[in-house]
Amino acid sequence: MATPAWNISGQYFETCSCDYLCPCIVGQMAVRPTKGSCTFAMAMQVERGTFGSVPLGGVTFIVLGYTPEEMGKGNWSVGLVIDERTTAEQRDAITMIASGAAGGPMAPLAGLIGKFLGMEAAPITFERAGNKGTVKAGNFVDMAVEGAMGVDPTVTEPLFLDNTGHPVSSRLALAHASRSHVHGLGLAWDDITGKNNGHFAPFNWRSA
Repeated sequence: MATPAWNISGQYFETCSCDYLCPCIVGQMAVRPTKGSCTFAMAMQVERGTFGSVPLGGVTFIVLGYTPEEMGKGNWSVGLVIDERTTAEQRDAITMIASGAAGGPMAPLAGLIGKFLGMEAAPITFERAGNKGTVKAGNFVDMAVEGAMGVDPTVTEPLFLDNTGHPVSSRLALAHASRSHVHGLGLAWDDITGKNNGHFAPFNWRSA
């Protein structure tokens, strides 16, 4: 059965266990994460979208992952936490999109995933206020980011990294991870130093 046409757009933010600034993007995934390995959490709040006839507006999900060494070497472990208010059809659609099985921006990364950790459903809250954001997903995820600002106090926007090739957006706002707690799908990570890396951006994904 052919994969239906789909599109989703909304807001994203991410924290990872690399020190700020994460070297993985600027090093084209060929350099070691600052702690040798990297645990990451990518939260996506869909504001508008459909997967064929399945409506996806209002769906929130988190991609959790672990890379044991340089990201480009593969062997990633990746799983999903999806808001418990979604239907079975919406969860299937998000799993197809986030895994790259339905094409789109995640498809080029599918070959780097060595282990799928599964999917969990949880109540997810996603809040964004200016250059700050928080995401909580039951007992699985509790994370927050704050935009990294430049030296000019009159500028209200954070620093940006452009032309990244990141699957979510080529233009990312740089941020510090205020906190990162991940416990689930075989992953465990806690950080409250404020020194770890974060990103946020609007996103607009679609099938090829």
